[in-house]
Amino acid sequence: MVNKGTLHRIGLLALASLSTSLLAFGAAEQPAAKDGGASAPQRPARQPNIIFFLGEAIGWSTTSVVMDDQIVDAAPVPGLTPQLERLAAEGMRFSDFYVSAPRCTPARASFFTGIGAAKLRMTYVNEGGNERRGEQGGGRGGGGGGGRRGGAEAGQEPPAREPLILRMMAPASDKELPREVRTVAETLGEAGYAAAHFGKWHVGRENPRVHGFNVNDGPNTNAGPGNNREPNPEEGIAITDRGIAFITEQVKAGKPFFVQMSHYGAGRETEVTPESLAEVRALLEKSGARAGREKDLVRLAAARDMDKAIGRVMDTLRTLGVADNTFVAFSADHGAPGGTGGRATSANPPLAGGKGSVREGGIRVPMIAWGPGVKAGTTSRVRATAMDLLPTFAELAGTPVKVDASKRDALATVEGGSLVDVLRGVEGAKVKRTREETYIHFPHYDLGNGGPASAVYAGDYKFIRNDDSGRRFLFEISKDPSEAKDLAASMPERCADMEAKLDAYLKAIDAPMAKPNPAAAEAAPAEQPSRPRRGGAR
Repeated sequence: MVNKGTLHRIGLLALASLSTSLLAFGAAEQPAAKDGGASAPQRPARQPNIIFFLGEAIGWSTTSVVMDDQIVDAAPVPGLTPQLERLAAEGMRFSDFYVSAPRCTPARASFFTGIGAAKLRMTYVNEGGNERRGEQGGGRGGGGGGGRRGGAEAGQEPPAREPLILRMMAPASDKELPREVRTVAETLGEAGYAAAHFGKWHVGRENPRVHGFNVNDGPNTNAGPGNNREPNPEEGIAITDRGIAFITEQVKAGKPFFVQMSHYGAGRETEVTPESLAEVRALLEKSGARAGREKDLVRLAAARDMDKAIGRVMDTLRTLGVADNTFVAFSADHGAPGGTGGRATSANPPLAGGKGSVREGGIRVPMIAWGPGVKAGTTSRVRATAMDLLPTFAELAGTPVKVDASKRDALATVEGGSLVDVLRGVEGAKVKRTREETYIHFPHYDLGNGGPASAVYAGDYKFIRNDDSGRRFLFEISKDPSEAKDLAASMPERCADMEAKLDAYLKAIDAPMAKPNPAAAEAAPAEQPSRPRRGGAR
């Protein structure tokens, strides 16, 4: 539990952070345009402000918003996140929203650029991501030829020792967001917006200012700006204070703004407020759900703390009189750690797998959109991705992203498409992207995920290839979100077609690939890695 000294420290930090923010935040300077920027865009007479809330490891079923009311066995805790419930009731939720990889760095890179992690060559977690909770993915950079498979989350026993010789050698992952790629901040900055980022950055050590976020609190990893192994709950408050100060300053200046507030995760009771922890226990008792393990309670309490922070920002918008001209999006960087289960405290029910896995539980995350023109109280079943947010925000700002189809594989070409027509409820609305299919590429060993794997979505189907085992999987994902029925054996032609599409995409963008480990080929059978115990494509 958080003691009185900690609570006192929280209060002092919040006041100091707010005071400092109000003094420091002025109108942001305009970033210089990069190649591909729109020239003299036709902007709406009243450009909407834009806010993006990004949760850390918030599973598809973590909040109390039911992302798909047709899936009755998704069992969030009722009343856990009332602010998100209100956003969903007044806005639109997406039942099929995906990140480009099941880890924070690659997913965030896609959110910030509209480009897939594989094309950016940022496929694994950055330096500063593994140290905090002793997560192991075969070493930094996602594991070369050694290291144990998987790792231990907070509150779990460490995995049993497994053979050190892995079948595949994972590729190196780039550690810095490429400067030649335009971010959402630069795109909106060129449209006249002030842009800010507060909270977890984790896409490089360069200051976010380099990428157009002229107001920010640093290139933070899991440890936050104070390099604290447990930044929450203090940083959850500080992020919100900074965001509110920035919003207030821009409203006074009469300047449209874009701000993303990226929360940190929590794994121990000391990383959540005692109030939220007590409230979660009471909600579980009221609903008749089992209390679960400490880490389950902490995950839910962290979600409630984040929900309260979002509520503070929304109250600020209403107080300042700008709520009617502000667009808000909420999502998460990847699914919750852990697998499926019947309890309300399970990670991602009813989805299979979790953080680190290309199964649905690792890459299918919450998404809620709220604001002017958004069709309220609706659920969209249009497949959408993290890469779609940049072009969506750009169109809302009056500077739509224009894609030259002949350059779709160039590094700087945005792969996502605008969701504006979907948000407005246009009948039969489709998202125009550089490709019709959705691709996921994660060539790394991580958290018992079964090894490097890739996936492709085409129409109603999802294909997975596991490079460690060599196995292929096919699911009719529109009817089988739990990935319970593998159709690979009964539909070999569809499998072959989707695998060909996957191979063509990975080749076209020169994606970093896992390669066979020569040492594994020479090893005795007893030294070969055993099958993973949980998660991933088995």
